[in-house]
Amino acid sequence: MSTQKLSTRNLIFIGMMLFGLFFGAGNLIFPVFVGQQAGTHYWPAMIGFLISGVGLPLLGVAAIGITKSDGVFQLSQKVNRFYAYAFTILLYLCIGPLFALPRLASISFEVGLNPFVTTNHRSGGLLIYSILFFLAAWWFARKPSKIMVYVGKFLTPAFLILLAALLIMVVAKPMGSGQLPVGDYVKSPVAAGFTAGYSTMDALAGLAFGIIVVNAIRELGVTEPTRVARDTIQAGSIAVIFMAVIYSLLGLLGRNALGQFSRAANGGPVLANVANHYFGDFGNLLLAILVILACLKTAIGLITAFGDTFKELFPRIPYAALIILASTVPLIFANIGLDRLLLFSTPLLYFIYPLAITLILMSLLTPLIGESHWLFGSVTVFTLIPAILDGLNALPANLHNGWIADILSVGRLLPGFSMGLGWTVPALVGLVVGWCLARIMPQK
Repeated sequence: MSTQKLSTRNLIFIGMMLFGLFFGAGNLIFPVFVGQQAGTHYWPAMIGFLISGVGLPLLGVAAIGITKSDGVFQLSQKVNRFYAYAFTILLYLCIGPLFALPRLASISFEVGLNPFVTTNHRSGGLLIYSILFFLAAWWFARKPSKIMVYVGKFLTPAFLILLAALLIMVVAKPMGSGQLPVGDYVKSPVAAGFTAGYSTMDALAGLAFGIIVVNAIRELGVTEPTRVARDTIQAGSIAVIFMAVIYSLLGLLGRNALGQFSRAANGGPVLANVANHYFGDFGNLLLAILVILACLKTAIGLITAFGDTFKELFPRIPYAALIILASTVPLIFANIGLDRLLLFSTPLLYFIYPLAITLILMSLLTPLIGESHWLFGSVTVFTLIPAILDGLNALPANLHNGWIADILSVGRLLPGFSMGLGWTVPALVGLVVGWCLARIMPQK
């Protein structure tokens, strides 16, 4: 077995690759929106956002490394095989063709290119742009072994240089100091920031991208499992340090923008206004390049991860066919508009995130509590029902009637339900029940 060590240079490249894969569309606009909504409660809200938007992705990558798993499918088999198929397919559909990939094209067009396209031509412009965008992402994803070169060595450094130009101005010439918080950020800024981090989808992506990091490390000659696990965690740490700093500055951008501009429906218009404020027309061009680079590198990673995983789940389907599917389906969904995408994706994220969080935490705790199917199964079952309720509660308010209203009335009995955290207490109960069952029931 190889004992080769990963050089510091390659470790940094892999960390940059992982950062590049993580940092896409939502990572630009959601912290901006959190900063704007939180206002003077910026710091507690950002702490909550960083826990779910940075801490959980790192734990997801670490779970793949520490358990020496070959990906999320093997990791979720600790519950059972049927659940592993269902959870893995749903996770990759969320971060792939259904939501995350379409959002990458929608955001990069609406934030970056809208200023250059007249209102009458925006529908056609989005269609043409999304075709070119997914064609480019598919082209790079054809050779997954080259992903570290494409993303880690070229696209990510270019993205960081452009982003630094904007964020330096945010710190050097602030536009304001924030206004009063609104919504849930008034009374519970930490919890509101935490659930806002769901929208980045990074905890899900951490489970998905972990295997890309593992494969990249192995291809560099490091094959001893313990060393691979260590290098995976170190690369993840490099990525999330970059993410934490940039998230904090983007949140500051959103908070201070209220000194010059009114509140917006999402962080996209805020970014556009701020870039134009600091750099004029050149700011529009800078933001366009910045957003397109951010979204393209993440799209390459998501298409690659989708192809690799579904090839494992369904070996008879060629990788080439899978990445074509992952590139064409989001092309269709991208053209329904950003606001509609967010409307549909949020309830599903509130459902799947609790399942992902408990799987990550349980996997990390296996050295202490073991990995009995009774234990993993009990926590999952106790989390599943409140996760469904959290998802229903995240539906638009005009749908909270009839049988949905009746079910939600039961959900409101759970602590933290109004904040999308109704699953936490049941999950802890499931942990206790599963721990007891693991000790009195035989393990097959």
